[in-house]
Amino acid sequence: MCRWAAYTGAPIFLEEIVSRPGHSLIHQSHCATQCHTAINADGFGIAWYGARAEPGLFRDVLPAWSDPNLKSLTAQVQSHLFLAHVRASTGTATSRNNCHPFTHGRWSFMHNGQVGGYDAFRRDADMLIPEHLYPHRKGATDSEALFLVALAEGLDDDPRGALERAAARFIRLSREKGQGPHLRMTAALSEGQRLYAVRYATDAAAPSLYHRWSESRGGMAVVSEPLEAEEEGWIEVPSSSFCTFEGQTALLEEFLPCRLAAAA
Repeated sequence: MCRWAAYTGAPIFLEEIVSRPGHSLIHQSHCATQCHTAINADGFGIAWYGARAEPGLFRDVLPAWSDPNLKSLTAQVQSHLFLAHVRASTGTATSRNNCHPFTHGRWSFMHNGQVGGYDAFRRDADMLIPEHLYPHRKGATDSEALFLVALAEGLDDDPRGALERAAARFIRLSREKGQGPHLRMTAALSEGQRLYAVRYATDAAAPSLYHRWSESRGGMAVVSEPLEAEEEGWIEVPSSSFCTFEGQTALLEEFLPCRLAAAA
């Protein structure tokens, strides 16, 4: 299982989330406390938004704690909205193309979790990606496939519904050819204006997810684990929730792909 952190609000240096806090994302890459694997050393990545509509992207296969380029970049780059991820592979190779976040046009996406038995239906999952999007399939992860299918399902116009429909299609494949748990996920995604996040599982073990508004930063952090162990104000996102973050507001809606999977 992976760890990730996202931010939206007044521009800050990336290091204020990625490396400076006591339980920063880099700290979580070798000392996570709320997932099965404390070590997340199979690569890292950051997608950030600036003056242009499409995000910048930096990914590599080194452990996040050992890459001096990452520390240098996060100390110099400011952004009003960014996604950062440290990876623990659930089976696919450690390669740059398999590192999160994934981007397409103005969209960025990252995921923590798994689709049960994915290796047994990887070809079927790829077949869900329409021809015009398939050239953007660079890696082999279930996460990238889920992102591309969500784009095909109408992410531009209906982020919650598109991701819900995409997740339902993967749940159906997992039920038919894979194994349980059919889907566990937290994910963050953005088109550069709003930050969205989801927490969901087909069983009772949805990965952890929290958010917190910071008056000092003037922004919202959305994270797998709180960035400071003793810091107050972290709010746990309930399972089966889709969140839209704008300013200090966190709008929560139901996220229930299982009802779509069952209806098919």
